Amino acid sequence: METYNDVLKLLKRYGTFVHLGKRLYDMELVAIELDRLHKTGLLDNADYARAKIILNHAHEEEVRNPLKLTSRRKKTDDR
Repeated sequence: METYNDVLKLLKRYGTFVHLGKRLYDMELVAIELDRLHKTGLLDNADYARAKIILNHAHEEEVRNPLKLTSRRKKTDDR
């Protein structure tokens, strides 16, 4: 597990899908789900710790440099 997408894949293995479209909000929900899986004993300590480190790093990067999405409509309207 090395990226935020790997953390999402980990959650999918347990039947949890998180994608609401707002990246920071999604990351907060992922953290809640990781905590829930760990507390119930489904996620071992090593996977939990690694996932939390990756998630924290991705969250810090997103806060510093938010992903900027431009819509196709705007690009079309500008022409």
